Amino acid sequence: MSNRPSWDEYFIEITRLVSNRATCIKRRVGAVIVKDNRILATGYNGAPRGLDHCDAAGCLRQQMKVPSGERHELCRGLHAEQNAIIQAAVHGVNINGATMYCTHHPCAICVKMIINAGIRRLVYTGKYPDELAGQLIKQSGLELVNVAETFRFPQRDGSLKTSATVFTKEENK
Repeated sequence: MSNRPSWDEYFIEITRLVSNRATCIKRRVGAVIVKDNRILATGYNGAPRGLDHCDAAGCLRQQMKVPSGERHELCRGLHAEQNAIIQAAVHGVNINGATMYCTHHPCAICVKMIINAGIRRLVYTGKYPDELAGQLIKQSGLELVNVAETFRFPQRDGSLKTSATVFTKEENK
Protein backbone atom coordinates (compact mmCIF):
# COMPACT_ATOMS: atom_id res chain seq x y z
CA MET A 1 0.00 0.00 0.00
CA SER A 2 1.31 3.41 -0.98
CA ASN A 3 1.69 6.39 1.34
CA ARG A 4 0.89 8.62 -1.61
CA PRO A 5 -2.12 10.79 -0.70
CA SER A 6 -5.28 11.02 -2.81
CA TRP A 7 -5.87 14.35 -4.58
CA ASP A 8 -8.38 15.38 -1.90
CA GLU A 9 -5.91 14.51 0.89
CA TYR A 10 -3.14 16.38 -0.94
CA PHE A 11 -5.16 19.57 -1.40
CA ILE A 12 -6.58 19.48 2.15
CA GLU A 13 -3.01 19.28 3.50
CA ILE A 14 -2.05 22.30 1.38
CA THR A 15 -5.16 24.11 2.65
CA ARG A 16 -4.03 23.49 6.23
CA LEU A 17 -0.63 24.94 5.37
CA VAL A 18 -2.27 28.02 3.81
CA SER A 19 -4.27 28.55 7.03
CA ASN A 20 -0.98 29.12 8.90
CA ARG A 21 -0.81 32.57 7.23
CA ALA A 22 -4.11 33.64 8.87
CA THR A 23 -4.01 36.62 11.22
CA CYS A 24 -7.37 36.05 12.94
CA ILE A 25 -6.92 35.53 16.67
CA LYS A 26 -10.01 33.30 16.99
CA ARG A 27 -9.66 30.81 14.13
CA ARG A 28 -7.10 30.03 11.42
CA VAL A 29 -8.85 29.21 8.15
CA GLY A 30 -7.42 28.37 4.75
CA ALA A 31 -8.98 27.90 1.32
CA VAL A 32 -7.57 26.56 -1.94
CA ILE A 33 -9.33 26.65 -5.32
CA VAL A 34 -8.41 23.79 -7.66
CA LYS A 35 -9.35 22.84 -11.21
CA ASP A 36 -8.02 19.82 -13.11
CA ASN A 37 -5.77 19.06 -10.11
CA ARG A 38 -4.05 22.44 -10.43
CA ILE A 39 -4.10 25.14 -7.76
CA LEU A 40 -5.68 28.32 -9.12
CA ALA A 41 -5.83 30.51 -5.99
CA THR A 42 -5.38 30.38 -2.24
CA GLY A 43 -6.73 32.46 0.63
CA TYR A 44 -6.61 32.74 4.39
CA ASN A 45 -8.59 34.83 6.84
CA GLY A 46 -7.28 38.24 7.82
CA ALA A 47 -7.64 42.00 7.50
CA PRO A 48 -7.79 43.67 4.07
CA ARG A 49 -4.56 44.61 2.34
CA GLY A 50 -2.75 47.51 4.02
CA LEU A 51 -4.79 47.44 7.24
CA ASP A 52 -3.57 46.35 10.66
CA HIS A 53 -3.96 42.63 11.21
CA CYS A 54 -6.41 41.45 13.85
CA ASP A 55 -3.63 39.80 15.84
CA ALA A 56 -2.15 43.33 16.22
CA ALA A 57 -5.29 45.53 16.28
CA GLY A 58 -7.49 43.25 18.39
CA CYS A 59 -10.69 41.42 17.59
CA LEU A 60 -13.83 43.52 17.21
CA ARG A 61 -16.02 40.41 17.50
CA GLN A 62 -14.36 39.41 20.76
CA GLN A 63 -14.70 42.93 22.16
CA MET A 64 -18.42 42.99 21.27
CA LYS A 65 -18.96 39.37 22.44
CA VAL A 66 -20.45 38.32 19.09
CA PRO A 67 -21.08 34.54 18.99
CA SER A 68 -19.36 32.48 16.30
CA GLY A 69 -21.48 32.06 13.17
CA GLU A 70 -23.43 35.29 13.70
CA ARG A 71 -23.17 38.90 12.50
CA HIS A 72 -20.36 38.29 9.99
CA GLU A 73 -20.31 41.98 9.06
CA LEU A 74 -18.89 42.79 12.49
CA CYS A 75 -15.38 41.66 11.62
CA ARG A 76 -12.36 43.55 10.30
CA GLY A 77 -11.17 40.53 8.37
CA LEU A 78 -12.09 38.73 5.19
CA HIS A 79 -12.74 35.02 5.22
CA ALA A 80 -10.31 32.62 3.54
CA GLU A 81 -12.89 31.65 0.91
CA GLN A 82 -13.50 35.32 0.07
CA ASN A 83 -9.76 35.99 -0.25
CA ALA A 84 -9.27 32.98 -2.55
CA ILE A 85 -12.11 34.09 -4.85
CA ILE A 86 -10.80 37.69 -4.82
CA GLN A 87 -7.26 36.52 -5.67
CA ALA A 88 -8.58 34.58 -8.65
CA ALA A 89 -10.52 37.65 -9.84
CA VAL A 90 -7.57 40.03 -9.35
CA HIS A 91 -5.37 37.79 -11.49
CA GLY A 92 -8.04 36.99 -14.11
CA VAL A 93 -8.23 33.28 -13.27
CA ASN A 94 -11.39 31.43 -14.32
CA ILE A 95 -12.66 29.35 -11.38
CA ASN A 96 -15.96 28.28 -12.94
CA GLY A 97 -16.37 24.53 -12.41
CA ALA A 98 -13.56 24.37 -9.83
CA THR A 99 -13.33 22.65 -6.44
CA MET A 100 -12.72 24.66 -3.27
CA TYR A 101 -10.92 23.07 -0.33
CA CYS A 102 -11.49 24.68 3.10
CA THR A 103 -10.25 23.98 6.59
CA HIS A 104 -13.77 24.78 7.87
CA HIS A 105 -17.34 24.68 6.57
CA PRO A 106 -17.98 28.11 4.96
CA CYS A 107 -20.41 30.66 6.38
CA ALA A 108 -23.54 31.76 4.48
CA ILE A 109 -21.82 34.81 2.95
CA CYS A 110 -18.95 32.68 1.62
CA VAL A 111 -21.36 29.99 0.37
CA LYS A 112 -23.21 32.62 -1.68
CA MET A 113 -19.91 33.77 -3.19
CA ILE A 114 -18.85 30.17 -3.89
CA ILE A 115 -22.13 29.45 -5.67
CA ASN A 116 -22.00 32.64 -7.78
CA ALA A 117 -18.34 32.06 -8.65
CA GLY A 118 -19.38 28.78 -10.30
CA ILE A 119 -17.48 26.52 -7.93
CA ARG A 120 -19.08 23.07 -8.22
CA ARG A 121 -17.49 21.08 -5.40
CA LEU A 122 -16.63 21.98 -1.82
CA VAL A 123 -14.33 19.82 0.33
CA TYR A 124 -13.91 20.83 3.97
CA THR A 125 -12.74 19.49 7.34
CA GLY A 126 -13.93 21.56 10.31
CA LYS A 127 -17.42 22.57 11.31
CA TYR A 128 -18.85 26.09 11.50
CA PRO A 129 -22.13 27.00 13.24
CA ASP A 130 -24.15 28.51 10.35
CA GLU A 131 -27.47 26.81 9.53
CA LEU A 132 -28.24 29.12 6.61
CA ALA A 133 -25.00 28.06 4.88
CA GLY A 134 -26.13 24.43 4.93
CA GLN A 135 -29.56 25.35 3.57
CA LEU A 136 -28.04 27.36 0.71
CA ILE A 137 -25.72 24.49 -0.21
CA LYS A 138 -28.61 22.03 -0.31
CA GLN A 139 -30.65 24.32 -2.58
CA SER A 140 -27.71 25.03 -4.90
CA GLY A 141 -26.70 21.48 -5.81
CA LEU A 142 -23.11 22.23 -4.80
CA GLU A 143 -21.32 18.92 -4.16
CA LEU A 144 -20.26 18.88 -0.51
CA VAL A 145 -17.59 16.54 0.88
CA ASN A 146 -16.69 16.43 4.57
CA VAL A 147 -13.18 15.09 5.19
CA ALA A 148 -12.41 13.70 8.63
CA GLU A 149 -9.13 14.89 10.07
CA THR A 150 -6.12 13.17 8.57
CA PHE A 151 -3.06 12.51 10.69
CA ARG A 152 0.36 11.68 9.25
CA PHE A 153 2.99 10.01 11.40
CA PRO A 154 6.68 10.13 10.40
CA GLN A 155 8.31 6.71 10.20
CA ARG A 156 11.98 5.92 10.89
CA ASP A 157 12.64 5.40 7.18
CA GLY A 158 11.45 8.96 6.44
CA SER A 159 8.08 7.90 5.04
CA LEU A 160 4.74 9.01 6.43
CA LYS A 161 2.12 6.62 7.74
CA THR A 162 -1.38 7.97 7.21
CA SER A 163 -4.31 7.22 9.46
CA ALA A 164 -7.56 6.31 7.75
CA THR A 165 -9.19 9.32 6.12
CA VAL A 166 -12.95 9.34 5.98
CA PHE A 167 -14.71 11.17 3.14
CA THR A 168 -18.44 11.71 3.44
CA LYS A 169 -20.31 13.04 0.45
CA GLU A 170 -23.25 14.93 1.87
CA GLU A 171 -26.62 14.64 0.16
CA ASN A 172 -28.19 17.85 -1.13
CA LYS A 173 -31.86 17.10 -0.48
